Amino acid sequence: MAEVLTTHRKQHILEVLRQSGQVVAKDLSQELGLSEDTIRRDLRELAAEGLLQRVHGGALPASPAMGNFASRLSVATDEKRLIGRAAAGMVRAGQVVILDGGTTAVQIARHLPPDLKATVVTHSPTIAIELVEHRNIEVILIGGRLFKHSVVAVGAPAIENIARIRAEIYFMGVTGIHPEAGLTTGDFEEAHVKRALSASAAETIVLASPEKLNAVSPYVIAPLSEITGMIVAAQTKQKILAPYARLGITITKAPAQD
Repeated sequence: MAEVLTTHRKQHILEVLRQSGQVVAKDLSQELGLSEDTIRRDLRELAAEGLLQRVHGGALPASPAMGNFASRLSVATDEKRLIGRAAAGMVRAGQVVILDGGTTAVQIARHLPPDLKATVVTHSPTIAIELVEHRNIEVILIGGRLFKHSVVAVGAPAIENIARIRAEIYFMGVTGIHPEAGLTTGDFEEAHVKRALSASAAETIVLASPEKLNAVSPYVIAPLSEITGMIVAAQTKQKILAPYARLGITITKAPAQD
């Protein structure tokens, strides 16, 4: 009987999270007439299953974009392709541009015009390989320890080399974007590298496919005040985007396929 009650309680927690976008442990304990310790135990167990991200005082939605590179290739594929195409359209001839690692950034590389003359800086071997056939694009590949989960270079050597670059635009990939929690990712070192890349660019544009919006991962990259804009899928509802717009972030909706 206790197990059934626990299951129902957890389902209720997830429903509150879905409807409200957050769970406050104190409020939930009062609503259900249970101790905060009981609620916190439920939150710990749900977090261990990857169903939410615990924060001080409660929980926020966990990002579903935490799988490895291969598994993420099948998540929101159409939206990522269109976001990548929109981002590629922002690149101008002669610019120095930083492309993050990740599946959406791959779509940027694939949509860059074949005759574009520019410089692409990346810490992702995957991105570098995508650009091998672009004869007029100079590729600067940042080295370091290979973080195999995301197939990118991390570590002190990567950050040291990044600090010597001055780029016009950095297209940032994240696993979570939240109005309060900011930009987050699933690895501590990767968060440091992304922060360094952002500091080396005049503008930072976040690639915001649907599964990343209003979601949170364990490691903070930066607050939303540090970015210039974000590119979202065309069908993203205005209600979801409103908190970001209020923060002064330029939001670009990726046009649908012609």
